[in-house]
Amino acid sequence: MRRIALSILGATLLVALTATAQRVVGQGVSSAPPQESPPVQALPSPSSPVTEKLQLQNSDALFLTVPNPLLTAQPLFAFGDSDIKFKLETLMKILRDSRHEGWVLAAYPDPKTSRPLIGAGFGLDVPATAHLQRDPLNPHTFLEPSSAELWRAAGLTPERLQRILDQYDRNLARWKKKNFRRRIKTHQLSPELTEEEATRLLRVSAIEAIHNARAYCRDFDQLTAAQQMALSELVFQMGVNLEEFVQFLEALNGNPVDQASLQPVGTIEGNGDHWKAVQSTLIQSKWARLYASRAITVIAMFDPHYDKDPRQAERQVQATLHPPVAHHHRKSHVASTRAGNSSRDGDQVAGRRARAT
Repeated sequence: MRRIALSILGATLLVALTATAQRVVGQGVSSAPPQESPPVQALPSPSSPVTEKLQLQNSDALFLTVPNPLLTAQPLFAFGDSDIKFKLETLMKILRDSRHEGWVLAAYPDPKTSRPLIGAGFGLDVPATAHLQRDPLNPHTFLEPSSAELWRAAGLTPERLQRILDQYDRNLARWKKKNFRRRIKTHQLSPELTEEEATRLLRVSAIEAIHNARAYCRDFDQLTAAQQMALSELVFQMGVNLEEFVQFLEALNGNPVDQASLQPVGTIEGNGDHWKAVQSTLIQSKWARLYASRAITVIAMFDPHYDKDPRQAERQVQATLHPPVAHHHRKSHVASTRAGNSSRDGDQVAGRRARAT
């Protein structure tokens, strides 16, 4: 009997001690001061585990959420319709146009680099890039996340991205770039994204372009709707390479530019010298010659009166970018030879004059 009594007493004490310990632990947790969440950063570190979920809140901010309960959702890009004067959907529609980026729902090669693109020119293997703000008068910073981070922000899984990249490598090795492009034109590529998924991806990358356009232009908020959209499209197409357009960025931000070196744009009533200079820097770029149809539209949009007469603004740029060729009847072989020699001499003189200045 004594042994049984001792066993009952031991069990009772054990239950009591367990309950006491639970109360102590509970009181310790509840009485501890709440731990502050670390400040929200623009982009999670590459090693952070990231869930593949797109959260669109009232501000239309794009979030990459982390599963750590001590961290809040970290915004990739905070964006609201009131941040810009144009409609985001309008920019997206222009980018999808075949004269601009085009729209392909399978991975395809970049015509210049052969790197994989999808949708409206979304680069599938772009690494995160450090992009310093070199303008001390512009408080806005650049943000150049990797393709994988933008992919996740659009709600797509990393595994799917890797499968598309692997398939692209096999297709490129099999078809080469020339046959790859032919298959695009004849619609022989099997879709790897749905229309809705590609649209989400375009939306994320367009918002990134708008974010960085503001970092390129000090007075982005004072630009017209068309000018904001034109600059955003330039950033979308060129990315960090827009840094190389030194004269354009100088003119855009109101810094002195060598006016004598710029080709004048046809005059439009009320169009100030500032915007003529901005347009001229782009007209003389290699980009304008390589992407003429696209360039005419984008450059024309920098005209502050573009909205009043878009056609006229485009005609002015087109006339400067592609001036009419004068055709002369050759009277004789001797005359044409002399004209040719005279032309070459003129080119040499012009070349020396350019180097001297």
